[in-house]
Amino acid sequence: MVIFAFPIVFYSNSWVIYINESNLFRHNPRDTVYLSVADGYVVIRVWSSRFLNIDSFWLLIGDNRFPMKIQFNLTDYSVWFGYVSYNGSGFKYFFEVKLSNGSIITLLNDRFQQYFVFDGFIKYMQVSWVGSRVGYQIFPDRFYNGDPSNDDYGLIYDSLHYDNTTNAKPVKSKWNDPPLDLLMHCCHQYYGGDLRGVIEKLDYLKELGVGLIYLNPIFLSGSVHGYDTYDHFRIHPMFGTLDDVKKLLEEAHKRDIKVIFDFVPGHVGLGFWAFQDVYVNGPNSRYWDWFTIYRYPFTPGDGRDYKCWEGIGTLPQLNVLNPEVKKYLFNAVMYWFEIGFDGVRIDTPLYLPENYRLEFFHELRDTIKSRFPEAYIVGEIWFQAPDWVNNGPFDSLMNYALGMGILLDYAQGKLNDVGFNHVSGRLADYFAKYSVSVAGMGFNNIGTHDTDRTLTMLGGGGLWDTPSPESILRLKMLSTLQYTMPGVPVIFQGDERGYTGRAGPRGPDEQRYPIQWDRLNTDVYNHYRYLGWIKNNLKPLHTSIIRVFDTSGSLLVFTRGYNDEVLVVANNDRISVAYELPPGEWSILYVSSGEEVVIRDRKLIIPPLTAIILVLQKQYSDISTTTEPEWLSSTPVVSTPWFTESYQHGISTSTESPVSTNYLEERSEEQVVKSTGNLLVIFIVITATVVVIVVTQIILRNLNVRV
Repeated sequence: MVIFAFPIVFYSNSWVIYINESNLFRHNPRDTVYLSVADGYVVIRVWSSRFLNIDSFWLLIGDNRFPMKIQFNLTDYSVWFGYVSYNGSGFKYFFEVKLSNGSIITLLNDRFQQYFVFDGFIKYMQVSWVGSRVGYQIFPDRFYNGDPSNDDYGLIYDSLHYDNTTNAKPVKSKWNDPPLDLLMHCCHQYYGGDLRGVIEKLDYLKELGVGLIYLNPIFLSGSVHGYDTYDHFRIHPMFGTLDDVKKLLEEAHKRDIKVIFDFVPGHVGLGFWAFQDVYVNGPNSRYWDWFTIYRYPFTPGDGRDYKCWEGIGTLPQLNVLNPEVKKYLFNAVMYWFEIGFDGVRIDTPLYLPENYRLEFFHELRDTIKSRFPEAYIVGEIWFQAPDWVNNGPFDSLMNYALGMGILLDYAQGKLNDVGFNHVSGRLADYFAKYSVSVAGMGFNNIGTHDTDRTLTMLGGGGLWDTPSPESILRLKMLSTLQYTMPGVPVIFQGDERGYTGRAGPRGPDEQRYPIQWDRLNTDVYNHYRYLGWIKNNLKPLHTSIIRVFDTSGSLLVFTRGYNDEVLVVANNDRISVAYELPPGEWSILYVSSGEEVVIRDRKLIIPPLTAIILVLQKQYSDISTTTEPEWLSSTPVVSTPWFTESYQHGISTSTESPVSTNYLEERSEEQVVKSTGNLLVIFIVITATVVVIVVTQIILRNLNVRV
């Protein structure tokens, strides 16, 4: 139940509402959820009660009026947004709301400081290069073997040599050998992939449209996965040398590809130099306080003897409260940025001490950004955690909450209920909790090295199975949605080739099986190539703005771009669904299923398990100037492609948008009653109060006349 606090100042047909005295509206310029700088704009958002029947919403700055549009409808509130160009200066502002009955509401801050204030200062700057790119995650040992001469180093440094609780031995395998059983799974079975292999495949990645590579750990460690670091300053010899790293960064940057590294601050491996010193010297070791030792002497590999990650004895936990440990970790991060990396992915940040971890990562962020303001910082948190990104230490989280919690569920045929249990409600709630600038930096993964492959999660089977046609359709629909979200879509190596594979503990880690470069699903590959081209060239997809429509059943509809230039419509049902397009002259750009789709009388028939990208034609200039890649004409999955790179990036002066406010607000009277329930009684009380005030003023006026 939403409770409204009053009084309201009432003048004839106009109201003045102070936002801190009423829950009819919500806005706080000090909270980035409501005000942030994104894409060169100051983006301002206001929550308004859905009980109010609003005709128009305006942002007023000086003598200028800027129209605001509904971005999302939540359960009790609608989220409106407006925007102005950011020039480094601050300004004062307020809002004006016109109701459908003609009443005008002036929305002010409070009685002491009537105007809202933006001071012009951006404490958390948006990383400008992120939102226009396609990301690609590489698990180095399983990507490509460019230098067979370094293949034995994995066996030499493996943590099983330090683990006194097992007699198991690491294994070196041929590139097409099957994965071993769970005892070995990925962690100690080496295939030989390395950094030179990544360098040799950079042109392949560029053809996919990739502009960001995320490398799983490459530092000296005791396993294939690399999350048991031995030395944060040294490249694992099985992957190559420091010169190979520098060459990779040089060649990637030549192709305008950014590279981020994986960093583990909370735990290390058995072969970590300081842990070995403690093992040998016990309490006399100068590194004794780098760890929490329960008993000494201890058995390496026995998680009962010392504090370790998740109780796993091969992953001793670092004592990050020790200033020496923190200094060591910070120095390591900065070293790799100096080498030339463009960003960092932070592994398991929530495993640091709860009362210290935010402070730790805020300090790490300040250290990085002071030298490298355009560095991209991503935290591995699997659920939605706004405090870690809205004025938090990270630019983005690994967005499992979006990719798996919403988009994957929808692609599996779920989220077809109503309200919050519908995909539109989930998406609206998700993006409403993050600032617009954060949304534009989203690290939007679905399947990764830690999950089943995406195609497997859609019913495609295991490593050796042939995916069904339906699972392929679901994959293509899902990836189309992934590529049209704000932020950077990140795919795990091999997903673009139609690979399947299950993650342990149900068996060997099939999802990390080496890419077999002679094995390719051409249909899936061409689909991803074309999505990459769309993402790279369609400028509205580079923005941070998404507007989600109220829909029902199997339909998902949203627009991208500040002027709603791109429309995405999806159907997760096994039968076709009709949809009436919003106002505007729309042209079909891409149909994920490859079926022929046409627009008749603004009606669109969406085939089963299909996502469609449409473009508003009037927002683009001469379409004949579009340069298409040479392979496009032979790509079977393309349906009527066209667009240009020009993008109307100015501020609209019209009160009407291609997708009108009325369109977004169409809902039955019954729905309004259900979603606002208790608000009606409150409104009646408010109305009665206003009537009493008016009558009292009339009586007082009459008394004055008589006197």
